[in-house]
Amino acid sequence: MSSTHETRLGELDSLLDSQQVSPRVAEELFALVDLLEAQPALRRALTDTGAEQQTRAHLVDQLFGGRISEPTHTVLHAAVVQRWPSSSALLASLDRQAVRATLSCAQQDGTLEQVEDELFRFSRLVEGDRNLQAAVSDRSAPLQLRRQLVDDLLAGRADSVTNFLAKRAVGARNRSFGVTVEGYLTLAAALRSRTLAHVVVARPMTAEQTTRLAEALSGQMGRQVSLQVVVDPNVIGGVRVTVGDHYFEGTVAGRLENARRQLS
Repeated sequence: MSSTHETRLGELDSLLDSQQVSPRVAEELFALVDLLEAQPALRRALTDTGAEQQTRAHLVDQLFGGRISEPTHTVLHAAVVQRWPSSSALLASLDRQAVRATLSCAQQDGTLEQVEDELFRFSRLVEGDRNLQAAVSDRSAPLQLRRQLVDDLLAGRADSVTNFLAKRAVGARNRSFGVTVEGYLTLAAALRSRTLAHVVVARPMTAEQTTRLAEALSGQMGRQVSLQVVVDPNVIGGVRVTVGDHYFEGTVAGRLENARRQLS
C-alpha cells in the first residue's frame, strides 16, 4: 500500500472519528458497500478520475441526499472526492469505515475488548477445523448459507457485533475469511490505541507470563500491545512474536531451523 493511499485512509478514519457514530451510521455504510459492489457502473462513475470532484460529489448528493444520515453522507462525500487507484479501492475504503463504525459502537457500549477476543477465537476455530474452513470459504455455496452456518455457531454464544462481523467476513470477495478477520482485529486494536501482536507458543501461557510479555512488548514498541496467543506444539518451546513488520523468533524450532540453514 502506497503512502498516499495510507494517508487517504487515515483522513477518512479521522473524519469518521469526528462524527457522531451510531449503529445507524454503521448500517448505512455497509449498505452503501453492498450497493456499490452490486452496481459496478455506479462504482466506476463515483471513481471516474476524468470527472471533476464537484461532479462526483454532485452525483452523491443526487443519489443519497436526504436518504442517509449526515455522518454517513459526510464520509461518503469525502471518499468520493478522493482519487482512488481503482473503484475497488473506494469500496474497500468504505468497508473499512463501516467496520470501524461498528467497532466504535461496541467501544461505546464497553464491549470492544470482548468482541476483539471473540473474533480472534472464532477465527482460530475456523482455521483449526478443515471442514469448517472449507464450508465457510466455499464461494460456490450461497453466501446466505455460509452466513447461516456462522450464525448457528455464534448466536447466543458471542456478542451480536462479533456474530455480525464474522458473517460480513464470510462474504469478503477479495480476501480469505482469516485475513479479513485479522484486518478487523487490527482496526479494533487501533481504536483502543493498541498494536496487535501475534504470539505463537508451544504451550498455554499463565496469566503472569501473558502480562509480562505484554508489558515487555509495550515497552519495546512504545505503545500498548494486544496479544493474540496461538498454541502450536510444533514450535517445541520458546515464543515467536510478530508485531506489524517486526518479527521476534525465540522458539526452539526456529533456532534449530536457523542452525540447519547455516550448516547447509
